[in-house]
Amino acid sequence: MEEKLRIAIQKKGRLSEKSLELIKTCGIHFGCDSRVLKEVASNFPLEFLYVRDDDIPSYVDQGIADIGIVGQNEYDEQQIPLKIVRDLGFAKCRLSIATPNGFNYQGLQSLENTRIATSYPNILDKILKENGVTASYVKVSGSVEITPAIGVADAICDLVSTGTTLKMNGLKEVESIYTSSAVMIQSNNLDKTKEEILNRLLLRIDAVNRAKDYKYVIFNLPEEHIDEVNDLVGSMKSPTITKLFEKGWVSVQTVVAEDSFWDAFEKLKAIGAQGILVTKIEKMTE
Repeated sequence: MEEKLRIAIQKKGRLSEKSLELIKTCGIHFGCDSRVLKEVASNFPLEFLYVRDDDIPSYVDQGIADIGIVGQNEYDEQQIPLKIVRDLGFAKCRLSIATPNGFNYQGLQSLENTRIATSYPNILDKILKENGVTASYVKVSGSVEITPAIGVADAICDLVSTGTTLKMNGLKEVESIYTSSAVMIQSNNLDKTKEEILNRLLLRIDAVNRAKDYKYVIFNLPEEHIDEVNDLVGSMKSPTITKLFEKGWVSVQTVVAEDSFWDAFEKLKAIGAQGILVTKIEKMTE
């Protein structure tokens, strides 16, 4: 029987959706039925475990799973010594301090000797200690927002997206103290075969993620401006130049970084580029 790499993924939620979308984009086929807890890919040696996100670090640590995709907030909070093999960049969130509307917040020093309700006492404690603040923590696993209203805490520290739930409970976000995104973590005891499978998977993930930062651009250009193109748009190596049937014109194919595309677009138009066609790149390697 072929050895398989076992990956732990959150069963439901935004992190789960983004994780499975990434793996699908890597050309790996699986069922993704929300009712199952375990399944196997049909065209790659990968087995999926669908579990609670806060169980993923311990599952990887205990060898139940070989790798896992989890929010870095869970990884940092649990403080289990596992290797982060990739910051995947999606499922971004922020951990923030929120206080009742009447609380006079003037920075982290305002939390001195207060009671703070949170699901992330280790992360919070580290940050407050770095800022010379001493506080006590009320660890809760859910409904953190209600704790000031019932007298359990003076403030809260929780993950925030829109802030709507805070407002509904008479709270306001006063400071973001930590940001997180999805990371892939690895067991410390992978054998050689599973290491090789992981490297194959990472090769695909890197190709997909790298492609997101670039666009494939094709345009026609007066031949007299060929020497200017590489300085304007750059490329992985150099642009591909093909002569057109119309004398004095060439077709240029190149790759342009997403964050510099519009600047390059304006410069190309200024030197007479025409018929600029921009397409998405699905996969890309260096």
